[in-house]
Amino acid sequence: MTAGRTAPPTRLDRVNPVTPFLAAVVLSLPLLVTIDVVSAAVALVLGVAGLLAAGLRPGTIVRRTWPVLVAAPLSGISMLLYAEPAGRIHLRVWLAVVSDDSIALATAIVVRVLAIGVPTLAILAGLDATRLGDGLAQVLRLPARFVLAALAGIRLFGVLREDWDALAAARRARGLGDGGRVRRWAGMAFTVLVIAVRRGGRLATAMEARGFGHGERTWARPSRLGAPDAVLLGAAVGIVVAALGAAVATGSFRLVGT
Repeated sequence: MTAGRTAPPTRLDRVNPVTPFLAAVVLSLPLLVTIDVVSAAVALVLGVAGLLAAGLRPGTIVRRTWPVLVAAPLSGISMLLYAEPAGRIHLRVWLAVVSDDSIALATAIVVRVLAIGVPTLAILAGLDATRLGDGLAQVLRLPARFVLAALAGIRLFGVLREDWDALAAARRARGLGDGGRVRRWAGMAFTVLVIAVRRGGRLATAMEARGFGHGERTWARPSRLGAPDAVLLGAAVGIVVAALGAAVATGSFRLVGT
């Protein structure tokens, strides 16, 4: 019998789970109020380089961030077709107009979504839920009742996939799996929703019965900030400064709405 493979530790494992949320805010806010390509491209390159330097493998980054990699091009399509035209017109089909300005704006949107989403998802997707709960309660001082309920919900979220698979197997065994994909999916989704609501109600009752929502709580695992957290926050600030500085230096700096 062999032990299951575990992911190799990275430098990010030394960081308090609360810190990536703060770093994501630091990285996102300046990029959300600007719309130029240069600042987003610099932030994306530096962010990915930082992830690689922290020990994340390229395959791990792609596996954790594939929703953003799919959504980013889709987010630029509306800008490409329906942004206010300016400059040379390349294509006009009814309401859709592709111009120099819409191409630049669509490119900036795609790169900006990647610059914000890739580093954020790559880090947050690898967080341990228990350590995150400790950090939220001890570092951010959030109410223990809220933290414990959220932690319990996250733990049970993985059970939904097992419920879905078990329900699909039961439907096939009873000959109920050939009624059309949409109808089958809708019925299974509603059933899983009912199961989740019932399980959540039982969990809430059990937690109340055991006194999870009353009195001061002690924590078995201390959660503190340290030097690795300062390094991560400093890296986020450095990326923002470098990105905005590059945009200003090249004359491409542009705020949203201008």
